[in-house]
Amino acid sequence: MSNMGILLFPFLGIWLLSLISSYRLSSLLNSFFSFLSFASSILLLLKKPEPGSFFLIDELNIVFILLTNFIGFTTALFSQRYIGHEIEIGHISASSLRFYHSMYQTLLFGMNLALCSNNIGLMWVSIEMATLSTVLMVGIYRTTESLEASWKYFILGGVGIALALFGTFLFYISARAAIGEGLSAMAWTNLLSHAANLDSALVNIGFIFILLGYGTKVGLFPLHAWLPDAHAEGPTPISAVLSGLLLNVALYAVLRFKILLSANPHAIETGPLLVAMGLASVLFAALMLYQRRDIKRLFAYSSIEHMGIIAFAFGIGGTLANFAGLLHMSMHSLTKSAIFFAIGYIAQIKRTQKVADLAGLTSSHPVLGWGLLIGVIAIAGLPPMGVFMSEFLVLSSAFAKAPLLAALLAIGLISALGALILKVVKVSFGEPKGDLTPLHSLYLPMFSHFLLVFIAGVYVPPAVVEWFKHCAFLLK
Repeated sequence: MSNMGILLFPFLGIWLLSLISSYRLSSLLNSFFSFLSFASSILLLLKKPEPGSFFLIDELNIVFILLTNFIGFTTALFSQRYIGHEIEIGHISASSLRFYHSMYQTLLFGMNLALCSNNIGLMWVSIEMATLSTVLMVGIYRTTESLEASWKYFILGGVGIALALFGTFLFYISARAAIGEGLSAMAWTNLLSHAANLDSALVNIGFIFILLGYGTKVGLFPLHAWLPDAHAEGPTPISAVLSGLLLNVALYAVLRFKILLSANPHAIETGPLLVAMGLASVLFAALMLYQRRDIKRLFAYSSIEHMGIIAFAFGIGGTLANFAGLLHMSMHSLTKSAIFFAIGYIAQIKRTQKVADLAGLTSSHPVLGWGLLIGVIAIAGLPPMGVFMSEFLVLSSAFAKAPLLAALLAIGLISALGALILKVVKVSFGEPKGDLTPLHSLYLPMFSHFLLVFIAGVYVPPAVVEWFKHCAFLLK
């Protein structure tokens, strides 16, 4: 179970859930399979198997695996009530329900396979599988807007994955000369041990294509165009896993290739490329936040900002910046998914996603209103939440190495803070507007995330600090 559970249980879920049209049974089974995957990831943390020809579990990817399966489980719990309401009001049919739950498990399977893969080709296939499953789920409502968003995501994602495939091919060509033909030249463990012997010209060009290709999946500027539409038009649980998980998986792929170039003395410095794209993403998103009128689009641009912060941190490099990047990735995933949990229920109650029509939430729906306010306080980087701690560490490491770049990052963060505060004040306070739809909400997933983010802001257990330090060293 510990070795194969994160793949076995989603795989079983794909086929079983495609046959069940009962909402109650299928939603419970979706949560059950997601829980089993999460339990399996905990067992992997406790006992890591030896690397094999196709699978690898180490200190770095177990961070991503644990985070992916925890949020995958909590999102499945949130999805029970959310999708149930969508069925009640006729937005989703029985056949669409089977499709949705089957694709949800396909997404988890694809992400887990990408994260535990010891093969650059298998990783590419897995990320494409995860991407296609979300493309299909974005269009599940069959409205003009959702289908347009789905096609846009498919086309731009297809361009990105094609670029990543070409970059992967260049790495294989370089490895073939140093290692030999076949699967051995595609294994991460072999590539890393022979990294110094790889053709630097090929891996340099290959990394550019990898960064552009997988960077599209991360949503970094200027490759972000699909992301706001996909978040706004798809079901909110998919917005949660897109921002909280799939963007991380694509970034993980970039980091793996970055490690290879760092071990090659003749390869280019990858840090400046990540810093440039990360900083551009933060500044661009901070500007766009002021102009958003749709609340899901607002937080989609917030995701672009935060993925930019993470890329910036890994680009700065060094133990502190890498530690900060991992911590910020974890905090963003937990916080942003929780925010989307709140937004999903709010949009169902108010029957709109327009910021101007969501006023007075703290008086009309105190739990959701204050929950969203807590989420914005956290994601804006205010104390005492964990995002404040991770952003402080990113800025500290940046000021020590590149003060001018750190100052620009700080300007972007302050600008984004201002935009989010302006928007959330409009939503949280004032006179409630419009008719309200009765809704039975499940608040446990949202507040469990906020609790973890709060704890990380005031106390990070020493074992977690040492774990992240070791990962940060691997990324140097």
